[in-house]
Amino acid sequence: QVQLEESGGGLVQPGASLRLSCVARGWDVSTYAMAWFRQAPGKEREFVASFGRGPQDIFYRESVKGRFTISRPDVKNTVVLQMNDLKTEDTADYFCYADRAKTAWALQRGPYSGSWGQGTYVTVSS
Repeated sequence: QVQLEESGGGLVQPGASLRLSCVARGWDVSTYAMAWFRQAPGKEREFVASFGRGPQDIFYRESVKGRFTISRPDVKNTVVLQMNDLKTEDTADYFCYADRAKTAWALQRGPYSGSWGQGTYVTVSS
């Protein structure tokens, strides 16, 4: 299993921005599809965004399109989620995910048998 470490969560007001980072410790994930998921209190974990082979291989859930941007500044070990214009409904624990077998498109649906990080919590509140 790939070891993934997220950072960047915190408490912000509505309309603010946050940048989440995920680093694969000791692994080269350049051939993996990477994704971000989130889980709000009392709800199931849900897909947020995924990044596969390149800029054309990126997918977002509908509610974050135009506000969130996923990128891989270092394709070997880093994936970033830039979140702008945050809303209270974005409050959740955000998880990084790496999958060697599935494509970025396929990560929009389970099942999931890859590697998960521990999560970083984002609170959007006034």
